[in-house]
Amino acid sequence: MQVEWYGQSAFRLTAPSATVAIDPFGDLSAMTGRGMQFDYPAIAGLQADLLLVTHEHPDHNGVEVVGGDPVTLRSTAGTYESPIGKVVAVASEHDGAAGTERGPNTIVCFELDGMRVCHLGDFGQSALRDEQAQAVGGVDLLFVPVGGGPTAGAEEAAAIVGRLQPRWVVPMHYRTPRISFLETEEAFVALFEHVARTPEATFDTTSLPAAQAPMVVVPAVP
Repeated sequence: MQVEWYGQSAFRLTAPSATVAIDPFGDLSAMTGRGMQFDYPAIAGLQADLLLVTHEHPDHNGVEVVGGDPVTLRSTAGTYESPIGKVVAVASEHDGAAGTERGPNTIVCFELDGMRVCHLGDFGQSALRDEQAQAVGGVDLLFVPVGGGPTAGAEEAAAIVGRLQPRWVVPMHYRTPRISFLETEEAFVALFEHVARTPEATFDTTSLPAAQAPMVVVPAVP
């Protein structure tokens, strides 16, 4: 499976059978006027068979930038059929106050290229609840926010990894030279023994070094 990070929580996952886009964004230069730097380039040229949106914030719900007439599953918990088979969307919250501060968030789980994938969106709870962990189930490839603030920080994200025990973990939603808010990924990465930093924002799971799971994979900043 090829994985491309566009910044923030936006990814393209491509297998021989299908392409999945998750949490895309468009032109967010207007955020500068509100005192927030967001310099990731607007996503362009992305086509997908399936488009998943975890919640309705503008740095996650830019569905207009994804071509190819994808089937779109948007911000609602449930179990759905899709071009790649069953997608399990698990209800969660964007904050530690039962969603009363930043609203709902959806964890999305599916199988692609023989791997179980889980993208946590802007998960902001202090921890996974038992019923959420049970609904997620086993995971091979986990995308987890680590930048703190409105989402999980390093310690909370590491606890999720410890509970789900994925093969690979890709941190997301953290401060880079392209954005001026959140914390960096460094505190999260420091909690793990096995870490691979890829030279580009795109990597293939078959090219990752062999190591005892879980391995943290940090793509280059796009």
